[in-house]
Amino acid sequence: MGEEHAVAIGPETRSDELGIAIGTNLKRLRTKRGLSLEALARLSTVSRAMIGQIEAGRSMPTIGLLFKITRALDIPFAALMGGSISGAMTVLEAEKSKVLVSQDGAFRSRALFPFDSERRVEFYELKLKTQGFEQAEPHAAGTTENLTVTQGEVEIIAGPDRARLKAGDSVFFQADVPHSYRNLSAGESVMYLVMTYAQAVG
Repeated sequence: MGEEHAVAIGPETRSDELGIAIGTNLKRLRTKRGLSLEALARLSTVSRAMIGQIEAGRSMPTIGLLFKITRALDIPFAALMGGSISGAMTVLEAEKSKVLVSQDGAFRSRALFPFDSERRVEFYELKLKTQGFEQAEPHAAGTTENLTVTQGEVEIIAGPDRARLKAGDSVFFQADVPHSYRNLSAGESVMYLVMTYAQAVG
């Protein structure tokens, strides 16, 4: 089923806390859909053993594996990372942010929103190291991304479409196809991403 790796976690997040949250939510959502470990493994192309380790909180998957699992379950990416929230004002302290890092360390994704399973829109800060590249799996059907570059220059490819963006430029595209981000700058690139799903998924 291809390579399966542990993911690095940014210093803002304790890996044990994030791993336990993802594992607990994955098991709850898989069970809610009446899927066995074997069935989810077939749908996601992630091995049964790896899914079992994730659910037990013993393994942190890469961003790529999380996207495969969420696509198979037809849920927002954030549904695996937290529970419901109250209607009160919520402050997201930078030092407590949940940051996922790609296997090679070039790509960092920091959530800028509280986690709840009813959310249709997610907001992220993305960072790519010099000459960094991140290939993303297709999201659920109807998912869109609206991305703004605030530092550096990046190339975005979504299906047959390609855009080259500098600081201040924005792009909107369908994200239910393979898409990628490439840093064309001499330094780090910073982007802000709003991801919108076709419908809320509980």
